[in-house]
Amino acid sequence: MDIQRPFEVAKKRRRRLTIGAGLILLVVTITVALSRLEPAAPAVERSTVWIDTVKRGPMLRQVHGAGSLVPEQIRWIPAPGEGTVESILVKPGSAVLAQTPLLQLRNPELEVTVLEADSLVKAAEAETTNLQVQLQSQILTLQAEAASVRASYSQAKLQAEANEVMAKDGLIAELTLKLSESTAEDLGNRSEIERQRVEMGRQAAAAQLAVQKARVEQLRAARKLRRSQLDALTVRAGIDGVLQQLPVEAGQRVTAGTTLAKIAEPSHLMAEVRIAETQARDVQIGQSASIDTRNGIVAGRVIRIDPAVSNGTVTVDVALEGALPKGARPDLSVDGMIELERLANVLFVGRPAFGQEQSSVGMFRLDPGGAGAKRVSVRLGRSSVSSIEIVEGLREGDQVILSDMSAQDGADRIRLN
Repeated sequence: MDIQRPFEVAKKRRRRLTIGAGLILLVVTITVALSRLEPAAPAVERSTVWIDTVKRGPMLRQVHGAGSLVPEQIRWIPAPGEGTVESILVKPGSAVLAQTPLLQLRNPELEVTVLEADSLVKAAEAETTNLQVQLQSQILTLQAEAASVRASYSQAKLQAEANEVMAKDGLIAELTLKLSESTAEDLGNRSEIERQRVEMGRQAAAAQLAVQKARVEQLRAARKLRRSQLDALTVRAGIDGVLQQLPVEAGQRVTAGTTLAKIAEPSHLMAEVRIAETQARDVQIGQSASIDTRNGIVAGRVIRIDPAVSNGTVTVDVALEGALPKGARPDLSVDGMIELERLANVLFVGRPAFGQEQSSVGMFRLDPGGAGAKRVSVRLGRSSVSSIEIVEGLREGDQVILSDMSAQDGADRIRLN
């Protein structure tokens, strides 16, 4: 039969309690230790991120924008007056000279006006000729009267002189001498008056002729204007260039001022570059620029900055200073790079994905071994197209990740595989 041993039972119970307490203590210890461990850093493939090294030295500040080539000289041709498009003589895309006719307009009312102006001028010229004859006849009549009085005065003067001689010899009476002298004096006065009448007649005739000639010139000017308006119905290019647009059709009725054609001079082009509003504040007139036509790069200089903002961009005009490459033509798409300034000795790095100038961003700086990276706060300064100034947070030689790391916003460290 079995013999109970109370001492052994108690001993086994204590052993089980000790082992259980130890297991519980071990579980608690492991749980506390695990709770204090930091989560594992997320892994990122090295080949999927863009890594750059912080450098110190000169940095060229530039801004970039897309644009197109446009002619320096563009001529928009308006309709000179009302009319109907009778015929189109040149198609868009054709090279034209200044005197090349582009289209023909027709205005019957203007044609009638020109004929009336011709008739008025001819009638006024005939009136002028008739007036000249009449005035000349009047002057001749005055001259004849003046000549008759002058002849009578000469005779009376001679008679008075003869009577004076005879009066000294006592051959005639003193009264007769006085009468002859009085007659000569009266005729002398009349002769002077007639001379003045002739002079005044000439002046009056000249004044009447001047008025009539002024009227004729006025009618001639009106006729010239009407003829020039009629001639303008043959619409010409006005400049040497290329016909770009002709937004009318044969038979269309147009009014004065309607746009008929657009002429561009393709030999003198400039670039219109659209710069983002946030980057355009440092652009100044006179700054150097380079225009990439995709068939060569042409040097240029900023000549105008549009004061208005359109769709978040500012239009900047760049005059081209170099020879244009082959294939350069109006409306050709180009890329423009404008040089803002050259910084002599600054700390800079490639521009991060979301880094704006004069701001603070978090960037992952690689560990010395390159196996991982830690997030650091970096203060950025002035920026360029592909680089940005480092004001604080990094040192020369540091390697940082420039790619978009928004997927790791919750991590302060990452592992690079």
